Amino acid sequence: MIADTPDSVATPLALDFDLLRKYDRPGPRYTSYPTAPKFTETADQAALLDAVARENLDPERPLSLYFHLPFCESRCWFCGCTTVITRRHDVAGDYLDHLERELDLMQPWLNSARRVTQLHFGGGSPTFLAPAEIRRLGEMIHARHQFTPDAEISVEIDPRRLTPAQAQAYHDLGCRRASLGVQDTDPRVQVAIHRVQPLAQTREAVRVLRDTGYTSLGIDLIYGLPYQTEASFARTIDEVLSLRPDRLSVFSYAHVPWIKPAQKILERDQALPSPELKLRLFELALRRLTAAGLVHIGMDHFARPEDELAAAARTDHLHRNFQGYSTRAGASLHAFGMSAISQTEHTYHQNTRDLAAYREAVSAGRLPIERGLVLTDEDRRRRTIIMRVMCDRRVDFADLSARIGTDFETAYAPELASLDDLAADGLLRRVPGALEITPAGAVLRRIIAMRFDPSLAADETRYSRTI
Repeated sequence: MIADTPDSVATPLALDFDLLRKYDRPGPRYTSYPTAPKFTETADQAALLDAVARENLDPERPLSLYFHLPFCESRCWFCGCTTVITRRHDVAGDYLDHLERELDLMQPWLNSARRVTQLHFGGGSPTFLAPAEIRRLGEMIHARHQFTPDAEISVEIDPRRLTPAQAQAYHDLGCRRASLGVQDTDPRVQVAIHRVQPLAQTREAVRVLRDTGYTSLGIDLIYGLPYQTEASFARTIDEVLSLRPDRLSVFSYAHVPWIKPAQKILERDQALPSPELKLRLFELALRRLTAAGLVHIGMDHFARPEDELAAAARTDHLHRNFQGYSTRAGASLHAFGMSAISQTEHTYHQNTRDLAAYREAVSAGRLPIERGLVLTDEDRRRRTIIMRVMCDRRVDFADLSARIGTDFETAYAPELASLDDLAADGLLRRVPGALEITPAGAVLRRIIAMRFDPSLAADETRYSRTI
C-alpha cells in the first residue's frame, strides 16, 4: 500500500508491490467515456452534427480547441501517436490550407459568440512548422474564434527541433504553457528508441522557452523502455528535476506492436524491462518525485504545489479530456486535423486517421469525420461518475446524484458493492455519503473507474496496462 498523507506532498510515497501486481491489468485511461474503441464508422453524421448545433445554441458554454499537427522528421520507435514521417517541410503549408478549409466547414455548426477557454497544439511535432506557418495558423484561429482573457494556450514541443523563432511565434499567438517530450535522458535508451536527445539540448529548449515568457513547462517521461534500469531511471529523474519543470508526466510504455508495427523493433536483444522491473521503475518515480515536493495528481501525473493543476486537485476541480488532466471544466472540445477527436455533451466524433483521406474530404467540402458516437442518457451518467472517480479525492454521493439526475447510491448499488475488495486493499475508504480515494487509489484510479464501466468484459485486452 501507499503511505497515506493529506496532500501526497513532502512525505515520499512507497508502494506495495503485491498490490501493484494484483491490479496491473489492461484498462482504459478514461480520457473519454465511452472510450474511443466504442466509436463506430456507422455513426449517423447528421445526428452528430445536429447534437453539436443544439449545444451551440448556448453562447455561454465555453469552447476548448485542439489542432493535430501530425508531421515528424523521424519516427520514435515507442510512439503510439498518429503521425506522418517526412523531411519535406513544404507539406506543412498544404496541411494548413486544409486545416483552414476544415475550420470554415465547421463554422456553421459553431456559435461565434462562444468563447475559447483552452487551445492546444499537439502532434506529431508542432515544432515541425516554420515560424511563418505558426503565425498563419494563429491568425486562422483568432480570426474565427473569440478567447477569454485567461484562456490556457499550450503546445507540445520537440526539444530537438525547437528554435527561438518558433518559441516566439507560438508565444505571440498566446502560448504560455509548453510540454516537452524527453522520455529518458540515458544515451543507451535514447539510441534504442531512435530518439537521441542530449540533456544539453533539452536544457537549452527549457532556457529558450523560459526566456521567451512561457510560465508553465511540463516534461514527459516514459518507463518500461529498453535498457532502463533503476539506476539509469533515477539519473533521468534527477536530471529532469534539475530543469525545474512545473508539471511532470511519467507514462507507462504501452507495447502494442499489432497496432504500431515499429514497436516490434524494441523487442530485439530482449532489452525491454521485465514486468517486475517496470513496476519498480514506477515506484522509483513516484517516491522520488513526491520526495522532491511535487504533488501526485493521479495515475502518472505530478505538479508543483503552486501549479494550477495541483490547486485544482486539492479542491476537486480537476477535469479530464483527450489531452489528459485539465483545469478547464465544462468546455466542449472541438478538434481539427487528421485523427483529431471532438467531444461535446452528447457526442464524440473523430476525423479520418489517413492524411490522403483527410485532404480528399476537406477538398470536396465535406467534414472529414470518420467515426463517432451519440451518447445515451446512461452513457452520460456513467461518464460523469467515471470522470469524478478519475479526478476527485472524494466522490460525494449527493453531488453525483445532482449531476446525473438520479439517486446515485440506489441506481448504482451493484457497482458500489463491487468495490469491497478495493476498499479492503486500501484503494478507497467508505465514509457516510462518499468514497474517499486514498493515495494508493490515486495511483490506480483506472481500476476503480473500471468498476463503473459495463462494457469492458469483452475487449479489455485492447487497452494498455494500468501500471
